[in-house]
Parts: sequence; C-alpha cells; structure tokens
Amino acid sequence: MKKIFHFLLKGILALVAFLLVTFIVLKLVYNDDIPKGIPGKPADEMAFKILDAIHHKEFTQAKEIHWTFRGVNRYEWKLQQNMVDVYWDDYRVSYQTQYPKISFAFKKGKRIEGEEKQEAIDYAAFNFNNDSFWVVAPHKIFDIGTTRELVEENGRQKLLVKYNSGGTTPGDTYLWEVDENYQPIAFKMWVSIIPFDGIEAKWSNWEMTAGGFPLSRKRTLFGIEIPVTDLKVIP
Repeated sequence: MKKIFHFLLKGILALVAFLLVTFIVLKLVYNDDIPKGIPGKPADEMAFKILDAIHHKEFTQAKEIHWTFRGVNRYEWKLQQNMVDVYWDDYRVSYQTQYPKISFAFKKGKRIEGEEKQEAIDYAAFNFNNDSFWVVAPHKIFDIGTTRELVEENGRQKLLVKYNSGGTTPGDTYLWEVDENYQPIAFKMWVSIIPFDGIEAKWSNWEMTAGGFPLSRKRTLFGIEIPVTDLKVIP
C-alpha cells in the first residue's frame, strides 16, 4: 500500500513540476509589451477600412445571429432588439444587452426569481460577452469605451484596440493584423483572464453569410480551434 502511495505521490509531483515548467516557459515566450502606436485619425482610418472589408453596415442590419460555444452555451442574438436568448443545461435567459436589469430567466421553462435569477443572468452576461467576441470581434473596434492606435510592425500596419470600459473585463487590448484587403487574419491579445501577454489567435476561413457580411469560420489559439459551431445569420 505504501509503495502505491509513494508511486502516486511521485506521479502527482512530476505532473505539478511539468505544469510549473510549462507555465514558466509560456510566460517567458508570451511576455510582449503592448506596442505604442499613433492614435486619432490614422488609426480610425484603418479601422474604417477594416469595417468596410467585413461589411459592417450589413452586420448592423442583421436580425439574428445564432451559434453554440463549446457545445454548452447556445445563443440566439436578436441584434435589432438588443436582446439575446442564452441556453445551457435547463436554463434560458432572455438577456437585455443594454438594460440587464430587465432580463428574464427560466429553468425548465418556468420563470425564476431572486438569487437564482441573478446568478443565471450573471452567467448569461459573462459568457455572452466572451463567446460573442469570438464570433464578431472585428465589428466591435468602435465600441463605446474603445480607443485605437495605428501600429507599424515589420513594415505592416496593424490596429491596436483598447477596451477601456464596458464589457466583463475592461482593460483588455487587442492588436489586429489584416491582409492586403484589410480583412482580419489574426490578433494578439493582452487580457485579464489569460496570464500570458501577446498570445496570438488566428482568424481564417471567412465565408459570406445570408446577412450579406462575412464571418470567420475558424479561429485558432495555440493551433487549437475555438469551439464555435452551428453559426447562422438570419437577415
């Protein structure tokens, strides 16, 4: 019995050591400072070119966007009503994106109140803010509370977007890289929920939707695809 215990203990210690070394290595590799760029007109001009490339006007006119994230959270976002139905387990929250206090929450089809209601709304809000970003992030570069800077790196122009207020994690910063047509292909991020600085996520496989604007169908981080499925636009 003691031999088994010592074997398990050694295994746990080895795993902890491996994870610690991996964390240290990643922290050393992904330790970029946020670059400094030129704010004002030059940055905004680039931002408008990106919005033109992704048909932002058509995006704002869409009725609904549906998707599932991680196979757990399902969304039916009604853009014109500033409302999204969020489904998970036995819950559904009709979350009002501009006025969260008037949101409704249901469990097994029955309306809930009190602390359980608030917990459900908080869950819906946090996850919608995160999960929708992985679907429509390029359309949010002029969100309220954002600032933009034009950055020159390796002879290429990039757009730095800082989210100074609003959302779930204010202070997050993203450096967008685009192709020759100003369509986004990747961003580096400095975000509070990830302990590494300057991690790159790639955006690819852009396809036109029924709403007349394209969406990326593949986003990868460390080569692992971000799990967005059942993506559909209702014009």
